[in-house]
Amino acid sequence: MSLAPEIAVSRWFNTSEPLTLSALRGRPVLLHAFQMLCPGCVAHGTPQTQRAFDLFKNSDLQVIGLHTVFEHHAAMTPVSLEAFIHEYRLTFPIGVDEASEDMPIPVTMGRYGMQGTPTSIVIGRSGRIVHHGFGQQSDMALGAIIAAELANTT
Repeated sequence: MSLAPEIAVSRWFNTSEPLTLSALRGRPVLLHAFQMLCPGCVAHGTPQTQRAFDLFKNSDLQVIGLHTVFEHHAAMTPVSLEAFIHEYRLTFPIGVDEASEDMPIPVTMGRYGMQGTPTSIVIGRSGRIVHHGFGQQSDMALGAIIAAELANTT
C-alpha cells in the first residue's frame, strides 16, 4: 500500500507552524475532514475529534482538522471558520483544504477520494492509511483504531 497523500492547506488555525504528513512520519495521525455547515460534523464529527485530541494529548498522536469546502463556498470564509473554531472551542490544529483550480472539490479531498464530510482518516506511523471512514463513527471504534496505532511501534 502506498503512503497517504500529502495534505494541501491554504491556511492554518491553532498551530504556529504548518503541518505536513511527511514531517509527521513515525507518528500516528487522525485527519478529520469537516465543513462548518455540515450537521453531522457539528453534532458528532468535530466534537469527537476534539475529544480524541483531549484524550490522547499526552501521546504522540497528531490530530489535524481539515476544513474541506465543496459547497456553500461564499458562506465558508476564513473569518467564518475562525468564529466557528472560537464558538465550538476547538483547540486542535485546523487547516483549510486548498481549493482546486480544475475540480469542484478541494485538493486534499480529491487526493483521498473522500465521499463528503465528516470523514475520519487514521494514518499509521508508517505513513499508510489504516482507517478511512465516512459519516458518523463510533467513539469506541475510532478510539480502538487510534490506540492500536499508538501501541504499534514498528
